[in-house]
This record gives sequence, structure tokens and C-alpha cells, in this order.
Amino acid sequence: MIIDLKSIFVNDNASLPVDYLLDMSNFEYAGQFPLKNAVRLVGTITNKASLVRLCAKIVFEFSNPCDRCSKPTTTAVTVEEDKILATSIEGEDSDTILLVPDMKLDLDELIYTETVVNLPMKHLCKADCKGVCSKCGKDLNEGKCDCPEKEIDPRLAVLAQLLDN
Repeated sequence: MIIDLKSIFVNDNASLPVDYLLDMSNFEYAGQFPLKNAVRLVGTITNKASLVRLCAKIVFEFSNPCDRCSKPTTTAVTVEEDKILATSIEGEDSDTILLVPDMKLDLDELIYTETVVNLPMKHLCKADCKGVCSKCGKDLNEGKCDCPEKEIDPRLAVLAQLLDN
């Protein structure tokens, strides 16, 4: 969705509420499609003293297997956006300035970019997830497995026998 911002840029104290849903269910991440529900942007574009600003929240649910035990997880993510909209930038680029040279804001591009940048780095079913046993594959959140706790390097097994004697 492209929003024409000409009326906002030319009128001081102009305001435009924004509530938009973007379907990103076809977005692939690590072989999965983690965005089952639409990504929502809710906010306001305002012009105060010739400074055009977008204040918004981007909200989405991220569904992916736990990185430790592979159980399905869903994490609610809220991204706060406070961007200054400008038709041109002199000097260095800034993360707080969003360039709109033709006074048109592409919400699809903004939502896509901010969603990808703010995807969780680690996906855990719970903070203290113990994962699975590397030998037998048992889920250690459900209890201990019967595997020996300490694996001895086969090259040092003879030394371990000496210590046991």
C-alpha cells in the first residue's frame, strides 16, 4: 500500500492515522514460513512545525521450532517505530530518517524491512529449555535420559582406567 503524503507535507498540524495489515505468510525463513498471521502496522503520520513524523507499532507473531528441542514456538513481537519522513537527506543516512523523495510512503516495504530486521535471533520454547540429548535424542525438558553423563575421549580412556584404580 502506497500512501500519498503531499497533503501532510504541505499542511502544518496535519495528521493521518494508519492501520494496515500485510500478509507475509509466503515469507520464507530458514526453510520455514514463520509468519502465519498478517503483520500489522498501527500509528499516525503527523506534521508538526514542518517536521513530518511516523510514530507506529509493527506487531507480528513469529512461529518457528525451538532451537534446542524443536517444539513449535510462537513469539509475539512488537516493534516501536519513530521515523522522521524527509524528501531528501543532506549528509549521512540515519536510521531515524525515512526517505520519501516523491512524498509517497510504501507501507509494504517499510513493514517487510522492519519485520525482517526484528526477527528473533534465538527461538526458544522457554528461557530454560534444556534441549535434546545429543546421543539418544530424548527431550531433556521431560526428564533425564539414561545416557552416561560424561563421555570420555577414547584416546584418554586408558588414563581414565588408571584414575579409577
